[in-house]
Amino acid sequence: MTNPPPRPMRLTTTPRTAEILRRCYRGERPEKVLERAARMLADADGHLTTSGRIKPERDRKDAA
Repeated sequence: MTNPPPRPMRLTTTPRTAEILRRCYRGERPEKVLERAARMLADADGHLTTSGRIKPERDRKDAA
């Protein structure tokens, strides 16, 4: 049996983040912009495989 997909989180932005979303990503859905940003950050931090899947914790560069 597979696990159900995670439930979406309700996030609150800071005033600065809201301003960036409004002014720099006009016409785009904020959740899509934040999704791209989270993927780029996770990739840069070494949490994703080359195919974009989340690495097991033991394979991450920050794991002890």
